[in-house]
Amino acid sequence: MRFDGWIAGLGTATGVRLVVGHWPVSPLGPFADVMVEHADGHRVLIAPTEEVAEFVAATYSFDDIVIRPVSVDAGRGRKPWTVTAGPLRLAFSPGGSTALGRLLRLIPGRLATSPGWAALCDVPARLLMTGVRTRGSAGRGRREWYAARDLRTITWARASWDGRDLGALTAVEPPVRFGFGSVPRKPSLTRVVTTVELAATERPRRADS
Repeated sequence: MRFDGWIAGLGTATGVRLVVGHWPVSPLGPFADVMVEHADGHRVLIAPTEEVAEFVAATYSFDDIVIRPVSVDAGRGRKPWTVTAGPLRLAFSPGGSTALGRLLRLIPGRLATSPGWAALCDVPARLLMTGVRTRGSAGRGRREWYAARDLRTITWARASWDGRDLGALTAVEPPVRFGFGSVPRKPSLTRVVTTVELAATERPRRADS
């Protein structure tokens, strides 16, 4: 199950941390979802459909699941992105590619998306970016690995939850706890290909088996 798109991760002054997934290409069709961790540690998934919610909740961990339309308007270049998802309203501006992002863009796609490359990158990723992992075990016995293809800073953001302003843009601190790893501590927009390998019990049986 391969998902091709973007992940935005950022913190706010009120302690709410936000992770937005924007997936133009996926086995579930184009969609976006939002993972929210409140200051008290309460984790919420906002998903656009029951199908998306079921798949994501089987891979990651949440305390609540909200099924609501999730709209992402991805700005071109450094133009702001806007996100509308249930009680969340978010706008943010990406900066240019970081030095690491420019390096990631040079890696051939076939190599970058392989599980072997993810395993090789896992240790330096953990050393350079606290909480970040490039591979790990997911829910229901699934395996997952990430191929980062670009990394951009987020320079400005404004967010509200149920009409309450969430405060200024801050680092993602403490790290979010949805899965085996967090997004980078520094607010960022990552171009990424995420691969989820289903557990053997979930895979379709071959016709000759």
